[in-house]
Amino acid sequence: MGTNKLSIKNSNSILLIAPCGMNCILCYAYQRNKNHCPGCRVESNNKNISCINCRIKNCKNFNDTSKSFCYDCESFLCKLLKHLDKRYRTKYNMSMIDNLVSIKKDGIKKFILNENKRWACKICGESICVHKGSCLNCSN
Repeated sequence: MGTNKLSIKNSNSILLIAPCGMNCILCYAYQRNKNHCPGCRVESNNKNISCINCRIKNCKNFNDTSKSFCYDCESFLCKLLKHLDKRYRTKYNMSMIDNLVSIKKDGIKKFILNENKRWACKICGESICVHKGSCLNCSN
């Protein structure tokens, strides 16, 4: 597939890193062909209702335009983020909090470069789906 929407190596866009630290390229909703989600930061009617109603993205503390990520918030490490992080650590071996710490410490470009390496399929090079634990491109 090489240059399709699944490939993390083709994007360095902050638009594909959610305020909570989720890399949207790894999300099943972003990778699927049917009802494809364009990413958390992109306004679209194609998102499923849970994405539109995301309590973190719609957080009253976050809706200040000077804030890019949850770590910019005075309530950083709030219960919503901790709950999401615990779920992703347990089910998907990925941490939103670790992602946010990495972005804050090293910057978005380095974070994305690290994500490219970490989540690349060893067979085809496309992005592994964090929710499925496999590559949707080659089923590896």
